[in-house]
Amino acid sequence: MKILKERIMKDGRVFPGNVLKVDSFINHQIDTGLMAEIGEEFKRRYDNCGITKVLTIEASGIAIASFVAYKMGVPLVFAKKTQTKNIASDVYTAKVTSYTHGRVYDVIVSKEFITSADKVLIIDDFLANGQALLGLIEIVRSAGAEVAGAGIVIEKSFQDGGKLIRNSGIRVESLAMVSSLENGTVTFED
Repeated sequence: MKILKERIMKDGRVFPGNVLKVDSFINHQIDTGLMAEIGEEFKRRYDNCGITKVLTIEASGIAIASFVAYKMGVPLVFAKKTQTKNIASDVYTAKVTSYTHGRVYDVIVSKEFITSADKVLIIDDFLANGQALLGLIEIVRSAGAEVAGAGIVIEKSFQDGGKLIRNSGIRVESLAMVSSLENGTVTFED
């Protein structure tokens, strides 16, 4: 997606540890025009798949997934990283290791929001090692629902997550494939 790659080159910042910060337009401050285009692109890629729900994980995926769900005309569900008093105890849960935060979360989704009748599109901002995505896939499968695929805004293709998920049979569509962050420079796959 050309507009996304241009924006990453203009406003993305590379930090030690292969961290690409896009917080000025994707996951802290949100460029809603760009999000609308991202939502439209994922709709185009998954439009004929019979999607009934979009699933993401809090917090960075919510804005992106909201635009995708809106464009597709389906509800958005997000996995929470903490159990709260207003969530019933009847939940699906999975352990997720965050690459960025370096910690393990127990993510949860109330069983009332994903059922065996659902065909779910998982959306996230980044795919690095694939752990968040694997946790969301586990939740969908625990519900007896079908994983239609995963939509990723930025995939770090030099890490193993994309290969791991694709090798498990899940369709992954990434809008920007970053092949390197060496020497503070973002390099994309063709």
